Parts: sequence; C-alpha cells; structure tokens
Amino acid sequence: MQFSLTDEQQLLRDSAAAFARDRSSLKRIRALRDGNDADGFSRALWADIAGLGWLGIPFAEGDGGLGLGMKELTLVLEELGRGLLPEPLLSTVLLGGAAIQHGGSAAQRAAILPAVIGGERLLTLAWQEAASRYAATRVATRAARAGDGWRLSGEKRLVLDGHVADQLIVSARTTGAGDARQGITLFLVDRQAAGVSVTRQSTLDSRNAALVRLDGVAVSPAAVVGEVDAGAALLDTVIDRATVGLCAEMLGGMEAAFALTLDYLKTRQQFGVPIGSFQALKHRAANLFTEIELARSAVLAAAMALDEPHAQAAQFVSVAKARCSDTYILAANEGVQMHGGIGMTDEHDIGFYLKRARAAELSFGDAAFHRERFAALEGY
Repeated sequence: MQFSLTDEQQLLRDSAAAFARDRSSLKRIRALRDGNDADGFSRALWADIAGLGWLGIPFAEGDGGLGLGMKELTLVLEELGRGLLPEPLLSTVLLGGAAIQHGGSAAQRAAILPAVIGGERLLTLAWQEAASRYAATRVATRAARAGDGWRLSGEKRLVLDGHVADQLIVSARTTGAGDARQGITLFLVDRQAAGVSVTRQSTLDSRNAALVRLDGVAVSPAAVVGEVDAGAALLDTVIDRATVGLCAEMLGGMEAAFALTLDYLKTRQQFGVPIGSFQALKHRAANLFTEIELARSAVLAAAMALDEPHAQAAQFVSVAKARCSDTYILAANEGVQMHGGIGMTDEHDIGFYLKRARAAELSFGDAAFHRERFAALEGY
C-alpha cells in the first residue's frame, strides 16, 4: 500500500483544509446548535461543497462523478472533521449514495446520482432499529407483498439527517426472521410518501438524527435497490464505506483537539513557566501524538483496502474504527483534563470535540464491537 500522497491528492487535501478554515468555524457550529437551526447545517455551504466536486469523488465518471476512490474522499472528510462541519456528506454520499452506486439499477443511478453529485438531492440510509445494536441484519421492519409492489411497516432509529433527506433507503425483511442474512431487501422511499413519519432528534453532539416510522408505506417494484432478499451484502458494503468515512472525520477531529491542547500547553503559565514544560504533560502529549499517527495509518490502510478491493477489507475497516474510537476519546479526554477547569465549561471549544468523540465512537459500532468483529472475521 502506498501511504504517501500524490501531488493531486495533496492539492485536494490542501483545498479541503482551506475551505474548512475559511468558510466555517466553531463559532458557526455553536450558532447552529444554540439557534436550533431547522436544517442543522448550511444549505449555501452544501452547494459550495457540491460546486467543488467533492460529492462526486467516489462515483464513476459514467454516473457523473470524478471516478476517484475512498482515499481521496477520506482526505476531504479529515479536514471537514477537523472543523466539525455538520454538512450531510456522510449520509448523502457514503450511505444513501453508496447504496445506489453499488446496488442501484441503471435507471436508479441515472435518476438519482447526478442530483446527489450536484448537491440537489439529499439521501440517507435507514437501517438501525431498537434492538439491532450495530447488527445490520437484525431487521424487524417488514415488507409485505401488495400486488406487484410492497408495503413497508416498522420503525428505524438514529437515521442520520433523516429529517432533511429527500429520499430514504430503508432495509426491510421480506422473508425470514431474527438476524438471518437471507431475506433482507433495500427500498427507496420518498420522505414525503404517505405513511412515512419522521421525527427529528439530535445526538449528543447536536448532529441530525431522526426516528422514522413506516405505516404501510406503498412502494413499487422499481423502488427495490439491489436484489430482493439479498440486501445483506449490499448493507455490508455501504456500512463499511461509511465507517471509513466516519473514521476519517474522527481523525480530523482528534487532530484538532490535540492542536487546541498543545496551544494551551504552550500559552498557559504556572509558576512562571508554560505548563507544557512540565515533564508529565510532555509525556501525555507525546503519547497522544503517537496514538493519532497510528490512527492515521489505520484509516489510510482501510480506505485503500476498500479501493483495491482487498480480500480482508472488512478487517481493515474494523481495525480503523476500533483505533479511531479509542484515540478520539483519548484526545478529547486529555484535552479537557489538560485545559483544567476551563475545559469543563461550555464556553470553551474543546468540549465540542469531546461530545463529537462520544457520538462518533458509538456510530457504526464501538471499539468493542469492531474488535469482536475482527476476531470473528479472522476465525477466532
């Protein structure tokens, strides 16, 4: 694997860094939270992100995209994560968009992906349920035959950006029960369709989530994404890609939290010297630096494994998520502690990273889940 960046990749990363630095700030994030913004993000900023072509990075040129890979997309997501930008790239591109990209028919790709790439349509994936605990195959939502179509009934939780998505891709059980892999089908559902009820919620870090209830929602045969009864493999593909995208965002967040902490260690004076000169704090900062670099390697390796694709790509994904979950929490906790009393206040920005770390840790499986998954994939 080639961990170094090409000139084009470095330019992409620099552009994303400049965009996040110049067009957003933690003051904007605080205003979105405190103002209870109806969207939870900036539509104008989203249009600018689309104009830069970043929404088209992972999509094929034939679908209107740039035909690049996960490595390139993680470079952008890392910089957006550094600034905690809440724009719905993860939900639209790596959840909903990836489901259409990897499982959609030619007609679905032609009708949906250009609008996604152009920033004109928001998508998301509704896959989590009350008792699923990260298991995408534990599906109680049912899809019953109704003529030549289907009727969907059930409830989905923690649907990212569900209240602003134009369309939802919903996992439902068409046959079988429990957590059987066979019998799961994905359906494309309009958020405004009859029988769809979406209740906006917010996660710990004030990001968008939603509770989605489906009460006999009628869909046509053309709404099926992928193959009937064979949606589990498509879910695996989509969720793994979204997990790596989240890891890249987490990497940027932990780097930003570390930078805030280093700046404080260099400027806060005690006993007439910067507190960063104290040996104990030097050791803690050095340890955190090495942990972040390990996380960076894990994220890049997972992204490149998906791009190859590598036979053990799923293992790479779980290594990255376990590493990033632990390291982001460590970076945020150390940041708050080394800031002292001011770090405990809402007025200081370090708290935003602590909340994001806690929420991201529990998204797409926490560290314990992914260590267990890795062990199972390795045959233990």
